[in-house]
Amino acid sequence: MDWQSHYLSRLTSSDEAVKRIKSGDRVVVGHACGEPSALVDALVANAAEYRNVEIVHMVPMGTSPYCAPGMEEHFIHNSVFVGSPTRAAVNSGRADFTPVFFYKFPELLSTGLRPDVALVHVSPPDQHGYCSFGVSVDYTKTAAEVAGIVIAQVNPNMPRTLGDSMIHVTDLDAIVETDDPIIELGAPVPSEVEMRIGEHCASLINDGDTLQLGIGAIPDAVLRFLTGKRDLGIHSEMFSDGVVELIEAGVVTNARKQLHPGKCVVSFLMGTRKLYDYADNNPAVFMAGVEWVNHPMVIAQNDNVVSINSCVQVDLQGQIVSSSAGLKQISGIGGQADFVRGSAFSKGGRSILAIGSMAKGGISKIIPFINEGSAVSTLREDVNYVVTEYGVAELAGQTLRERARRLIAIAHPEVRGQLQDEYERRFGNLDKTIGR
Repeated sequence: MDWQSHYLSRLTSSDEAVKRIKSGDRVVVGHACGEPSALVDALVANAAEYRNVEIVHMVPMGTSPYCAPGMEEHFIHNSVFVGSPTRAAVNSGRADFTPVFFYKFPELLSTGLRPDVALVHVSPPDQHGYCSFGVSVDYTKTAAEVAGIVIAQVNPNMPRTLGDSMIHVTDLDAIVETDDPIIELGAPVPSEVEMRIGEHCASLINDGDTLQLGIGAIPDAVLRFLTGKRDLGIHSEMFSDGVVELIEAGVVTNARKQLHPGKCVVSFLMGTRKLYDYADNNPAVFMAGVEWVNHPMVIAQNDNVVSINSCVQVDLQGQIVSSSAGLKQISGIGGQADFVRGSAFSKGGRSILAIGSMAKGGISKIIPFINEGSAVSTLREDVNYVVTEYGVAELAGQTLRERARRLIAIAHPEVRGQLQDEYERRFGNLDKTIGR
């Protein structure tokens, strides 16, 4: 049977396609902006037909209706990165959370968390019968490779991204054609504090560096201060529209990279249609699975890797909390640990943990002790730079005493006195003029 005949033989409606899912199955859903929304909607619409269907994914970009109260007997959600649609379910006990390094997640899917069904979102096939995973290769490609059944939403709006990003039509068990817009993530508007943080981060970036940027307002703020740099490269688990703007401005050229020079290497994309159109059929964007893109030893093949990630708390030892608030799970660590380690192995590499000094309600994010129950995302031994709107604290190679001094200097002025008191309790007298 040729691939065109196979395609037509597997073509069906979303309602019919999800009937292949059985009670007790484990279903892995395509990631982030690559979420196959039509298939998820059909799955939930047929909830009465299911019992104990486990739904596994990372960043949710849809509404995650399978997490709504009352859905527990039908669906068990197993989150690997909690987002706003799934947070309440996880923290109320109606859903679960599995901690795992991002680069290790595909391996987990191949072993202990092997899916019965993969729901994926792909581009239409090319003349050879290959579909692209488009904006989300990450763990989605592995899920499709190891699942017993692959149900694909085929959409002409999905960009045909290149690299190690393809699946052949003959590997699809059910095909649902749609013409829906791909989920978009608008650019955040950085606050004044985030802009100051971005400027400090940018001061640590040199011409020719290769960047990993996390998601959110702070990474976007960093990009705004890079317009004077030259020959920057991208090797990152994801990027958004701001990188395209730097490419168009001639700032990002990828010319000095050792691994895939001339190409942005990335595992998934989150942005607007401008980003998706740029990536479509573009050989300058090399997409691949996160088990390769985020592997620390792969990252380290580039010199001068700079990783930039956000966090929610740092204590006076330099321990970083990024995904929880006490026992409440608020997100996941994504690629933070992968790239902190990868940049440490990179010749000339550096890692930056960026954080606003104060949370809402006047609560300091630089604290004597991390909150009880909070999970340490990045070990103090791995931390290189911590940046707030008040400056840069280089912690690598510093004593506990000196780490505390440097962190107090970049804390919010209103809490420095309290932090100094804790310093003196631990270490003795501290120059009272620190940071003033």
